[in-house]
Amino acid sequence: MYNYLEFEKPVSDLEGEIRELRALADADGLDKETEANIENLKKKASRALYEIYDNLTPWQKVQVARHPYRPRFLDYVRILLEDFTPLSGDRLFAEDSAIIAGIGRFYGRSVICLGHEKGSDVATRIKHNFGMARPEGYRKVLRITDMASRFGLPVISIVDTPGAYPGVEAEQRGQAEAIAQSINAFLKLEVPSVAAIIGEGGSGGAVGIAATDSVLMLEHAIYSVISPEGAAVILWRDKSRAKEAATTMRITAQDLLRLGVIDEVIPEPTGGAHREPEDTIKSVGKAIADRLSQLSEIDPGEIRSHRQKKFLSMGRLLQDQDY
Repeated sequence: MYNYLEFEKPVSDLEGEIRELRALADADGLDKETEANIENLKKKASRALYEIYDNLTPWQKVQVARHPYRPRFLDYVRILLEDFTPLSGDRLFAEDSAIIAGIGRFYGRSVICLGHEKGSDVATRIKHNFGMARPEGYRKVLRITDMASRFGLPVISIVDTPGAYPGVEAEQRGQAEAIAQSINAFLKLEVPSVAAIIGEGGSGGAVGIAATDSVLMLEHAIYSVISPEGAAVILWRDKSRAKEAATTMRITAQDLLRLGVIDEVIPEPTGGAHREPEDTIKSVGKAIADRLSQLSEIDPGEIRSHRQKKFLSMGRLLQDQDY
């Protein structure tokens, strides 16, 4: 059965009725009245889904961004890249499966592509640590971005993480320093770079691979310095106020576009990316390709200063916003 979110109950009820009528039709045969009832219910369900997703609250967007069936990094690689070859290890400590990086062909162009992989079932989620990278993951990014600069390959980042891994061993191995070095590496890149936030963009774990020339976000993705639950605990010592925190923090794509933190919002199919994953992936791919084409027109000697000016201007823009 489909994994409905709590606020999708009206749609769940209508689609449940449709399944019941179809089961009866399979047993007794489909007459004209039953067929008409099914079509009427389908229209009602479609209308209800549109109305719900046209008026999502920030907290509901958080739930959509975390949906377990939302397409993952490897789904994007499978559809958008040809001849993708993963490059493993940081050459210092170990391989980190939470961040996958490699080289492939994107719209006929050789690129470096890297991103967080959350996994799609229990086994793969454990393998990829739910997309929460350790220091070696970000040090692998350092190695790969250096390769991109040396060979003149554009960099594509796919962001989907609740945050960097917060375990003691990660801190002991220099988690904060690794993330800072990764951000610095992206800011110093001498090739075009584009990041797409496809689900959760959590904390430094997300920024570590998103300090790019262009930052794109799916319509129902989120991007924040901390999770709503974490913010609620810090601000009010009450995790139950996460809904309030989600609204106050301005973590939706629409808010971040107005604030100048991101550059483009990519529409999702009605009902979210998890309902039409392949169409969503293709939309993200086209948006990335368009951005890379625009960035390729910038003189290679100016791309680095152009990127730095972009990030320095964010703070100035925020001061002028009425929030």
